[in-house]
Amino acid sequence: MTLSTIVKGDRLVVTDFTNLKHALIELAGDKSEEWVWSSCGLWGDRQSLPVFLHADGYVPSTSRARILVIVSDKDALKSQAIAEGVFGCYIKHPDQDKISLSMIPVTDLYSGPDPGLEHHSTTAQGYPPHRPFYQDTHGPQKQYLWRWISFNAPDLIVEICSGDSVRWQANDAINDLPLTVGATRIPADDSLVSAIGIEAPDSVGPIPGVRLIANQSDLPLEINRLLDVVGKTRGWKVSRARTELDRRRARSYLEIATFLADEYGHDLDVMVYTKGVAISGRLLLAELLPKGEDALKDLDSIVEPFLSGGIDYFGDNPGSSSIGGIVWAYDLVRIRRDSRAKDLIVKSAELFATNGLGVPPKCTDPSFRVEDMFNCNAILGRAYDLTNDPKYLDIMSGLLLDAGTQQEDGLFFHARGAPYYWGRGNGFAAIGFSESLTYMPEDHVNRSNLIDIHINHLSALRRLQQPSGMYWQMLDLPGSYQEFTCTCMIGYAMARGIRFGWLDSSFSDSVNLAWQGVSERIDDDGNVVDACISTGVQDSVDAYLSREAIFGRDDRSGSLALWFALEMYHMNESLARGVSQ
Repeated sequence: MTLSTIVKGDRLVVTDFTNLKHALIELAGDKSEEWVWSSCGLWGDRQSLPVFLHADGYVPSTSRARILVIVSDKDALKSQAIAEGVFGCYIKHPDQDKISLSMIPVTDLYSGPDPGLEHHSTTAQGYPPHRPFYQDTHGPQKQYLWRWISFNAPDLIVEICSGDSVRWQANDAINDLPLTVGATRIPADDSLVSAIGIEAPDSVGPIPGVRLIANQSDLPLEINRLLDVVGKTRGWKVSRARTELDRRRARSYLEIATFLADEYGHDLDVMVYTKGVAISGRLLLAELLPKGEDALKDLDSIVEPFLSGGIDYFGDNPGSSSIGGIVWAYDLVRIRRDSRAKDLIVKSAELFATNGLGVPPKCTDPSFRVEDMFNCNAILGRAYDLTNDPKYLDIMSGLLLDAGTQQEDGLFFHARGAPYYWGRGNGFAAIGFSESLTYMPEDHVNRSNLIDIHINHLSALRRLQQPSGMYWQMLDLPGSYQEFTCTCMIGYAMARGIRFGWLDSSFSDSVNLAWQGVSERIDDDGNVVDACISTGVQDSVDAYLSREAIFGRDDRSGSLALWFALEMYHMNESLARGVSQ
């Protein structure tokens, strides 16, 4: 097999797995469309870790046993030979239709006659990996593998490596050892298969796993033995990790919104959109609950200082992210008819002023940052709705049309001078357009043009959505982590567009898939998974990749997820009534 390699020191590093991809597709034959070639992570030099993912690998309703094969030989060339052999056995097995098999065919990129005694297999040690994710200075690939596998949540992991004799080992999550074809227990160590079978803080639950060590000639017999057991076992037990994700996904939109509202939106110690959106979400949720006012007992004490003018919340140099934090005042106007809240929205909108064509409005970044598309326009749109003053529409539409950061492929750069497809940046653009269109009259001169731009953008994003429903941190870098906030924002924009009628039903599958991915990454305490921390314009892709991914509490994520949950509720209510909002 011909492979693309480069020399690093005394080793060859595989850089292109195209031939392996084609070989697996050819083996699949007329069933090849059931698999997607994707990536499950990155090495430190941005080389993608490949995964051959079965279509049922994320489908909640599948009755198939979900198996993830991880080929972990230290030599990349041997790994590929093993991968082809294993997949060939599976595709010919009589019980193949009872099993959803996905495969990480290579975990080590090195190849050559002697990869070096100091080189250990990527899966051999270092699990669970340490926080913060994905910043391991020794190489983040272990962090990527751990997170991807945890939220893929297979029923069984099968790690395969080459050896002189046949040995089967099983981790602690397997209680029924006969299922593991006579395996012995893996010693309690820090290998991937051992660690993932134990309850860990950075996973959703243990996953049963076995390790097969075998030479090339014995491998087909042993793989078929395993497939025989799995295929003929009735009532195959799903993993605890998969069960937990099933449970999270089964919660209603309002149930998840309630978890989030209990945790977020209870302070405004800093006026910023990450806190203001959460307070807005609490107000929106209260409208839907039988005793909604009971959920707002602390609200008056939080917002009163701002309504009364007792706090100088912007200072001498206000920015759009702080002004965007006033969105909640609009909901107070609607719900409580509070004139002071209306004054606050208008006062905030007045901070924005046009500077003429080619120059961003006052209080926005001179480089036309996508963040402003949301923070600026969320306020301007609401101000127009309350006053009918067209100047707010002019500033709002001017910012969107004048930015010039959308590319021919439909995606947005982070800013002028920042040619990077940052996930949350494109989330800001998506939600910024949707917020603008929500408040723009049907007959506005720019509305049709803005809708076309918006649809072009969302169509491009739809093509990049992963089978999990999530979007990569860097949209054009396969294997960068599946980021929480951008998925919330993109999903919200799609749901809003379907509800209000500027998007057609073709976006339904994408928005539902986004909700699937997001809902699985919210626990009952409002903690979230893989949310990029606060990030300004960076000067390289590596700088974006080096931003910490939060696992736990996060105001930004909680607020955006709360909005997304409520928008999903309203979208589905509108679809059930058969009317657009």
